[in-house]
Amino acid sequence: MLCLATCKLGLESVVAGELRALSINLESVRDARVFFHADADALFKALLFLRAAERVLVVVKTFEARTFDELFEGVKAIPWREYLLRDSFIHVNGKSARSALFSVSDCQRIVKKAIVESLRGAYHTTLLPETGKEIIVEVGMLRDTATIALDACGAGLARRGYRICNVAAPLSETLGAGLVLLSRYRGDRPFLDPMCGSGTIPIEAAMIAKNIAPGFGRGFAAEDWHFIPATRAAIRAREEARDGIRNIPLDIAGSDSDARSVALCKKHAKRAGVMIRWAVRPLADLSAQPSGGILVTNPPYGDRMMDERAVKALYHDMRGVFAGLHDWSVHIISACREFERAYGLRAHKRRKLTSGGKPCVFYQYFPARQKKP
Repeated sequence: MLCLATCKLGLESVVAGELRALSINLESVRDARVFFHADADALFKALLFLRAAERVLVVVKTFEARTFDELFEGVKAIPWREYLLRDSFIHVNGKSARSALFSVSDCQRIVKKAIVESLRGAYHTTLLPETGKEIIVEVGMLRDTATIALDACGAGLARRGYRICNVAAPLSETLGAGLVLLSRYRGDRPFLDPMCGSGTIPIEAAMIAKNIAPGFGRGFAAEDWHFIPATRAAIRAREEARDGIRNIPLDIAGSDSDARSVALCKKHAKRAGVMIRWAVRPLADLSAQPSGGILVTNPPYGDRMMDERAVKALYHDMRGVFAGLHDWSVHIISACREFERAYGLRAHKRRKLTSGGKPCVFYQYFPARQKKP
């Protein structure tokens, strides 16, 4: 099967690296999408183990469509009986970018109509009760090319299951994992998030270090597919995930000035099955840390939690505090365009990302000579 892992812009190389680590063959990487080839076993490995991907889809057909007629005929020509039963409940999702067919709702309607027409002919009936298992079909329009795919996830891959409540401006689990992977943390060094919010970054770091598959405790839509050996493949993938968990000591800490946030972090970490040192502590009171660690954090941006002046003052204070960390690498995500000026140092590396639909930059500082902006 040709499969597709979607991700946030800027995380394509991270997801591609995850797939390579799973020994899954890549087809191409482009525009927040990573295409790969997989049988049922590889599909479920991707579903269980991918940390930075948003969804995994199985591509049914790709074709050009500049009109609704072209979209209808292209979808109708797909042999839907291979994928859908007579009573399958058909749910169509959609998205469109830089295409003549920009109305997502109209694209969804046309695709559903074409699928129904195809199935009526294939099953020689006018009645399709849709009382059976749900199968999610996605139509993606990009530059006048339609990609018709089956959603193997159901709920998005960010739904790990451990986060039961949120704080203001929460970071998604997939982005949190992506930031940790970009920091190159693998569990062999101290790790710290001094503004941990709901705990996403330290928890994802612990899951990475212990090799806990992020999808281990949840189900996937593909487990109900009748046209692949889904049950056996899912069982094998979960057995591999369980056997691969590492029982290693970790030095991971998370702190926040808000006691309610830290209490929430403890609940989330318990649900995730990881042990982390949590503390209620303002940034200025960051105690001495062992040398050679990694700091990853998601401070306020200034849109929902603090005004711009207060945010810039915080960034200035952050630099003074983090300067006391000997031989640490520091990784900060921010949507503030003047972050480096406020922080007082130019980053060694910058990566454009998005968080909650907002453009952000991931600023990475390494323990070496640093230049002022």
